[in-house]
Amino acid sequence: MALILLEKSEGVATITLNRPEAMNALSHALRSEFHAACQTISEDDDIRAVIVTGAGDRAFTAGLDLKELGEQGLGAATDQQPASNPCRALESLAVPVIGAINGVAITGGFELALACDIRIASSNARFADTHGRVGIIPGWGLSQKLSRFIGLSRACELSFTGQFLDAQTACDWGLVNHVYEPDELMTKAHALAADMASMDPSFLKAYKRLIFDGYDQNFKEAMALEKQTTDAWNADVTAEEVEQRRLAVIERGRALKN
Repeated sequence: MALILLEKSEGVATITLNRPEAMNALSHALRSEFHAACQTISEDDDIRAVIVTGAGDRAFTAGLDLKELGEQGLGAATDQQPASNPCRALESLAVPVIGAINGVAITGGFELALACDIRIASSNARFADTHGRVGIIPGWGLSQKLSRFIGLSRACELSFTGQFLDAQTACDWGLVNHVYEPDELMTKAHALAADMASMDPSFLKAYKRLIFDGYDQNFKEAMALEKQTTDAWNADVTAEEVEQRRLAVIERGRALKN
């Protein structure tokens, strides 16, 4: 049985973690297949957006396979190679990545959710940082990303207790953008991805790179990066192209109303 399912349709790729009987735990074999799927997407110029989700309705992923980790050592928890670290594999993608969180996202699974550019959740999704409960310091980014997304105090509460965060509170805190009923989640994810896929692909990749490169810098440096990127990109854009795109936006708005 394939541990990763990869589907492509109309410019959107969907990666499904496929170990529902094990709550989609991130075994070594699954992580290897995940990396291969990301490589396939990177090499396909027709893919303009990606959705990541978990099979079944119990889990997005429960994180690293703790039984396997106990047998093979803790190296996977700090490994930074995309071939074995799914967060690095996702972060290498130039196109937008939507995490469709359909159940629990625990520890390494929480880290994988944080590696997605955008998160939407089903109403039964729950998040938990249980690193403290198993005595392993996170190595895939959670200790730094979570506080940036929801604030230092809230992140400390979650990480210092291992308590679960429900989907609606996660939305209220800005961790996820939207909460849907379980049977609506993938439909909404595909609609969001299709909207992104309708953008000019070169522009979308450049804009994503600017946003994330700037996010890693201080404000002054990020503003300088924006100017540098803007000057280089906009120099090749003609007034006629802007007008054509403006009219297309108006026409699209009319179509959405009808």
